Amino acid sequence: MTKKDFRIVFLGTPGFAVETLKLLVENQYNIVGVITMPDKPAGRGHKLQESDVKKYAKSQNLPILQPTNLKDSDFLNDLENLKVDLNIVVAFRMLPEEVWDMPKHGTYNLHGSLLPQYRGAAPINWAIINGESETGVTTFKLVHKIDTGKIAYQTRVEIGDRDNAGTIHDKLMLVGAELMLKTVDAIIDGSITLQAQDSDSELLKPAPKIFKETCRIDWNLSAEDIDFFIRGLSPYPA
Repeated sequence: MTKKDFRIVFLGTPGFAVETLKLLVENQYNIVGVITMPDKPAGRGHKLQESDVKKYAKSQNLPILQPTNLKDSDFLNDLENLKVDLNIVVAFRMLPEEVWDMPKHGTYNLHGSLLPQYRGAAPINWAIINGESETGVTTFKLVHKIDTGKIAYQTRVEIGDRDNAGTIHDKLMLVGAELMLKTVDAIIDGSITLQAQDSDSELLKPAPKIFKETCRIDWNLSAEDIDFFIRGLSPYPA
């Protein structure tokens, strides 16, 4: 099967996801649908704002779906009618099995860490907060338990002394897009091989969601750990 015959649905919302979708489009993969979050009111006027992924998809005249409920029967029927070979997920919400198990080749996700380390919603932040010297991106096949599916590929990225969450975000966005293309090519040509994650190690570090309370500095920490903490949350406002 050629990439023009291979039917892909892309799921994502923020700018981090746009780079992968853009690379797929520029390399003429067959994107038959884009799923993104519904428009949300924002700003003083509470005007509806489109996601970055939706803006790009519109500019490329790609079909867009914005379900409020991923288990909605009408949405699932629309998705089934697309006859999808593969779902690609980059920075989206958790998917029900009805969605991730529908395509012939399943669903592959791009995660911003070297799995199995830093499973969770904020892998970039926690890798820097914990003083890691490197992080990376992983493509893996979705299963029931979050971020535990078998790994396809990984790319390592150094964390420099002055890197922060913003700079690492941008680096991973670029290398992650390339890694997802490599993954899709391997799926299409049948050369993909998957490796199970180590799920039992006591050395695994989690990456839970960052809340406002998480951002308080503990001044009892060492100067080095405070530096890690501030860079792990910068440049975003606390």
